[in-house]
Amino acid sequence: MRHIHFILNPIAGNGNNNLDLALLNKHFNTKDFTIAVKPTGYKKHAIKLTQDSIAENADVIVACGGDGTINEVASCLVNSTIILGIIPIGSGNGLASNLNIPKNLDKALALIKKQTVKKIDVGQLNNHYFFSNTGIGFDAQVIKHYEAANKRTLSSYVKATLKSLRKSNKLIEVETTLNGEIVKQKPFLIFISNSNQMGYNVSLTPKASLDDGKLDVLIVPKLSFFKIALFTLLMLIKKHHILKEVEIHQTKSIKIIQKKRFFFQTQIDGEFLMIKNRTIEISVLKKALNVIGI
Repeated sequence: MRHIHFILNPIAGNGNNNLDLALLNKHFNTKDFTIAVKPTGYKKHAIKLTQDSIAENADVIVACGGDGTINEVASCLVNSTIILGIIPIGSGNGLASNLNIPKNLDKALALIKKQTVKKIDVGQLNNHYFFSNTGIGFDAQVIKHYEAANKRTLSSYVKATLKSLRKSNKLIEVETTLNGEIVKQKPFLIFISNSNQMGYNVSLTPKASLDDGKLDVLIVPKLSFFKIALFTLLMLIKKHHILKEVEIHQTKSIKIIQKKRFFFQTQIDGEFLMIKNRTIEISVLKKALNVIGI
């Protein structure tokens, strides 16, 4: 008997999400499977529900939502034998895209039943896990404005991007240690990725791999407004690397220090997060999560 628990974010993506028990019973017969559906009621509620499911001896815990919901569920499963399943009903669905998980509900459920399990790497920023990406600078500001809009749509994302571009001249100096080299700079963007997808079919690190034991790092220095606009346009067609100012690295760890502030504004898997520390240390945990994918 396999115990499968579904952690459902009812307001992910366009909202009004539900899982019909009749549909679940169609895929998972009561002889071989025990099913539980647990809707979230507030931000971070998925963490509590996942912890409850772990205590209830779930074999598979399925995150039904976007990258934020997946992060809350998956963070509880790092270095455990419990398998993560994903039903992508969020706005971006970056990790699900990298794992080739279909958006069609029936197909996603069939994949969960089949249980083709992959071991993937996990990123860690101080005491926070990430599975797709994290970053400081421009991308964190985009997420901050995107969340303030309270509408998870592509148009809201575009508006948040334009708003962040207008404020892109307010850069903070940081000291970055990467592959043994220390650099002081005022970066427009430092983006660290475990996945080759951000969502909406946008990628800053198209060569990133979920299971190579490395993180892909994109550093964009301070640029003129024209160069920033050009970078944004090139990013949409995955050609941003042709700008000579753009740096691309692979690493197992990176340290970022700032001396003029006691906090970092970051994004982790598409969720804005304030880190109350002058230093952030980012590393990779090799193949630390069991996840269903293709």
